[in-house]
Amino acid sequence: MKFISWNIDSLNAALTGSSPRSEQTREVLKIISAECADFIAIQETKLSDTGPADAHKSALEKYFPDYDYIWNSSKPPAKKGYAGTMSLYKKSFAAKIKGDFPEIGAPDTMDKEGRIITLDAGDFFYTQVYTPNSGDGLKRLADRQKWDAAYIHYLKSLDKKKPVIASGDFNVAHKEIDLANPDSNHFSAGFTDEERADFSQLLDAGFTDSFRFLNGDVPKKYSWWSQRIKTAKANNSGWRIDYFLVSERIKEKVRRSEMLDSLSRPDHAPLVLEIDI
Repeated sequence: MKFISWNIDSLNAALTGSSPRSEQTREVLKIISAECADFIAIQETKLSDTGPADAHKSALEKYFPDYDYIWNSSKPPAKKGYAGTMSLYKKSFAAKIKGDFPEIGAPDTMDKEGRIITLDAGDFFYTQVYTPNSGDGLKRLADRQKWDAAYIHYLKSLDKKKPVIASGDFNVAHKEIDLANPDSNHFSAGFTDEERADFSQLLDAGFTDSFRFLNGDVPKKYSWWSQRIKTAKANNSGWRIDYFLVSERIKEKVRRSEMLDSLSRPDHAPLVLEIDI
């Protein structure tokens, strides 16, 4: 089976925008569509709490005509048009898919920001996450750590029932090999000692980083390049903060785990996982 995960940074802009960046995003959507994945997870949709508008639905039908989808949007008291996730799955799976929008006991408004969708696919769970960023000045780091603890507990509860495939933007580069400039980023959101230790605890709870498992310590492989630094993508000055994690007991079933080409578009690259499950 094939899975794709991508932080799209605004589904609305991708599907209906007219900017050069929107055009770049649509070119990546074509690449994703051509992969014909069984499941597609999208983070940072930034849709309203009423979900996709008619224009969005029409565009989704164009790119993904053989898919059904569900979404989880930010809702009061959280900010409008913030965060959000969407999961697409082949219509052939629709009869056995059960979707869930869990609240994990996270602090502040994090549980209302549409950050998790879990699909019960019968033999396994496929869950996606858009992990909260610790923010400028690490102002949200303490809450982020509470989120991490709650999320680990949640994934372990799923894993007790059946194997788990978990993907998304985890907003952390786990090791120094996972970003281009580790020495200057030890106090940056996404590479603090606290966030890295939390991610280690997640893996120690029974989950495998499928990319490292399959590809070893291959260097200079990243999933995100800052939009604020115009040369970041061209110079491959990036971070690997997006992951496909799998339950430890199914790691040997992984056949492919890599980043898809995002062409000249900065920000996140899509990930693809193929697994015999």
